[in-house]
Amino acid sequence: MPVTSSGLFTATLQGILDTTQLAVNLSAATNKCAMFTNSITPDFDAALASAGYGVGQYAANEVGGAGYTAGGALITTPVVSAAGGLVTFDADPVVWAASTITNARCALIYADALAGDNAVALVNFGADYSTINGQFSIQWALAGIFYIDIVP
Repeated sequence: MPVTSSGLFTATLQGILDTTQLAVNLSAATNKCAMFTNSITPDFDAALASAGYGVGQYAANEVGGAGYTAGGALITTPVVSAAGGLVTFDADPVVWAASTITNARCALIYADALAGDNAVALVNFGADYSTINGQFSIQWALAGIFYIDIVP
């Protein structure tokens, strides 16, 4: 089954909230963005051991090519903010300059500093995108990479 939606990985979020895992610091400059083809089937409810870069669905089908390094790129200038019941995670665009990438369908945001490279979010591009010796850039939505609306 192909990538059909974006989402947050519940096991990672639960681990953060119940302190069963080491803290994921989304503001850290060690978090990464890796891209995958439409050959994966994301499971946002997968156990923590199966929801990380290099395991489960993310052990294969990562894009490749000139200008792209396995594991993806660092997320720069990450910011977590809270206001009016919204908790938002945002960062600068992720860019692979002078790249030749084929059929990128989604971006996996993961905490690279943790032992399990815990998956935090998956962003579905909605279509396959490629470059031929050009710039591949992911510009996040105006609302951020993701936000959580905390309704009282």
